[in-house]
Parts: sequence; C-alpha cells; structure tokens
Amino acid sequence: MFRYQILIEYVGTNFRGWQVQKKGKTIQGLIQEKISKLLKERIILYGSGRTDTGVHAIEQSAHFDCKNKITRTEKFLKSMNYFLNKEGITILKVKKRNKDFHARFSAQIRVYKYIIINRLGGPVLEKNRGWHIIKELDLNVMKKGAKKLIGTKDFSTFRASSCRAKSPIKTMKLVKIKSLKSKIEIEFRSQSFLQQQVRSMVGCLKYLGEKKWSLKKFENVLKSKKRILCAPPAPPEGLFLVRIIY
Repeated sequence: MFRYQILIEYVGTNFRGWQVQKKGKTIQGLIQEKISKLLKERIILYGSGRTDTGVHAIEQSAHFDCKNKITRTEKFLKSMNYFLNKEGITILKVKKRNKDFHARFSAQIRVYKYIIINRLGGPVLEKNRGWHIIKELDLNVMKKGAKKLIGTKDFSTFRASSCRAKSPIKTMKLVKIKSLKSKIEIEFRSQSFLQQQVRSMVGCLKYLGEKKWSLKKFENVLKSKKRILCAPPAPPEGLFLVRIIY
C-alpha cells in the first residue's frame, strides 16, 4: 500500500462541513468519491481535523492509502480538480508519505484565522468570507483579551456541548490580532482545538471590542469554565483553516 498526503483549499459555504455525514454534501465525502473513481479502488480519506458547516480552508491536510502507486501526480491533480473546482474545492498538492505519517495524529500545530469586516457597508467581494460587524470595535482592548487566552488552560467556557474531546485543557500557542483598514484578522495557533472553540473565543472578543464586557468580565467568563456564560459564537463564514504544521 502507498500513502499520500493531499493539501486542499475549499469554500465551505455550500457544504455540511468536512466530515462525511448520512445526509448532505461534505468535503471529505466528495474528495473520497472522486479519488476512488479515479484510482478505481475504495479510498478512505483522513483529514487533519473537522471543519464545521460554512468554514473555509486555505490549506487543509488529509491522507489516504491506495494499492497502486500514483506515478503522474500532475495528471492526478488535473483530473481531480477538473471535477472538484466547480464544487469550490481544489487540491493544491500531492505528496508521497511513509506509513508513519498521519494527517491528524502527526500534526504539531493547527493554524486558524478569523476575519471580521468592521465597517458600515456590507461586504460584496468578500461575501461569506468574514463576519460583518457595523459597530466600531476597540482593537486595543481586544488585543488585551487575546493575551489572556494564551497558555495552557481549561477552555470549557468555549466548548460546544457536542464536543467529544477527552479533555477541555488545551495549550494556546498564539492569539494575535491585526487590522488593515476595515479588516480585522485574528490568528490562533494550538496543537488541537475543542469543537467551536475558535468561534466562541471570537464571540467573546467581539463583546469586549463592543464594550459590552470589561476586561475583568472577559477574564471571569474564561475562568468560570461555564459554557452558559460564553458570548454567542461567531458565525462560521469568517473562519479559515490556514495550515497544519507537522
């Protein structure tokens, strides 16, 4: 058997997330189906992690095993993308890997970013690629809040009730906020995340930026470990899986 890693870019708007489900179109399901047809064998695709409905990827990572060696990767890419591009998916790269590599378990750092479009007029060019917030956000206080999220902590406050992670304790390596004109970009780095953790953290940072919460209240919500105290999670269309570092 041969093992291959693929790097994938996709627009998550019209999908029910990454993971195969009984009903609805998924990214994993569609790619699996196309590779199986192309290689004429049943393929199971393993992703680095699940992205929810509406979440995008700049560079998702996945792997699969197959009986026959892919000798012409360029042809494989072109054939795959001929089918996938019209669905809002593209395969960026195919790499041969050894048996020790696993798209999910070998990952050292996962990098996500969240885009907020902070202006009066709604986005047209970037529709479904960011969270449109009209009220002007205080970036300085949001940056102070972001620093409070860094480190090893119990992130139960930001955990979806359906989350299956064994532990709510995660180590946030980086939470960085930068802005250019009306676009605010928040980058998150960790080995792994809880379900809805990033979107929940962004929702709380927004409350901070809107002055709905003080920095003290933000800290208390984080320390409470109570999901009920969390601000409403940010919508999925602003979230991007940037890349996986192995």
